[in-house]
Amino acid sequence: MSTHHQLPRSADYHFAFIDEDAKREIRRGLLKALAIPGHLVPYSSREMPMARGFGTGGLQITLSLVGVDDVVKVIDQGSDYSVNACAMREFIERMAPGVRTTTQTPEATLIQSRHRTPETAMVEGQIMIYQVPKPDALDIVEPNMARRRRQHAEGDYSPLYVRLYEDLVEFNEIRIANRYPLRINDRYIMDPSPIPRFDNPKLHLSPVPHLFGAGREKMLYAVPPYTEAISLAFEDIPFRVESFNDEHGARIPCAHCGSLESFLEESTNDAGKTIWRCSDTEYCERHQAQYEPSLAGGQEELS
Repeated sequence: MSTHHQLPRSADYHFAFIDEDAKREIRRGLLKALAIPGHLVPYSSREMPMARGFGTGGLQITLSLVGVDDVVKVIDQGSDYSVNACAMREFIERMAPGVRTTTQTPEATLIQSRHRTPETAMVEGQIMIYQVPKPDALDIVEPNMARRRRQHAEGDYSPLYVRLYEDLVEFNEIRIANRYPLRINDRYIMDPSPIPRFDNPKLHLSPVPHLFGAGREKMLYAVPPYTEAISLAFEDIPFRVESFNDEHGARIPCAHCGSLESFLEESTNDAGKTIWRCSDTEYCERHQAQYEPSLAGGQEELS
């Protein structure tokens, strides 16, 4: 038996590590968050065997919801294989005996993520969980928490629109690359965690609940299924996602799978040449089998 299975399991810890009172509190908080879309719900964030700021909020949600029939996927900025994703996945396996983990988005019932929403479309029956460093969309314009609470209560989001306007005046475009604010159900303006604005449209009328946990800030919030999630913009200057076009205006394909629709990240191959590839490793791997035969001799240039 491997060392992995010799570590303390359910005999030494509550199932899924945190105690039942904590799970009940988090579940009640999530129910309130789902009932009031986009509203920040405080909760008593528990101590975890990792520092706050390393995903404890998202992990506490996952551990509060997971059952023996669940299949869990953990991603970090789109990757299933980063240190953060692997460590969280291993922790869930150790502390929740019988729970299966996967790297395949269609197989998962619970998907915990840091900084990305999967490229593969999610379906009813799945739950999307986000690790959140800063939960309040207003903190980029108002440092005082008491004032932010009053602004949320009164629906006063004019400072955020001023921030967008200042970007347009100075740079001729809105330069918020991630944490791009969303208006939820035509009421609260919400911070979608540091996902790129490319992922914002995936939350609009999504068939799955999107749950957000900020362990360090001790806040929960949520977007229920089939709920409007509209990115802030002006009537004459609509919201747009990042563009991955070359100097000729053509969409750059992923160097590994050829996708023209995914969010790309810049990297360097062994020859020192800059290439673009999918941020979502599972999506990219699933499409490579279809793309590689068409490359023929082109692989040498990419490798």
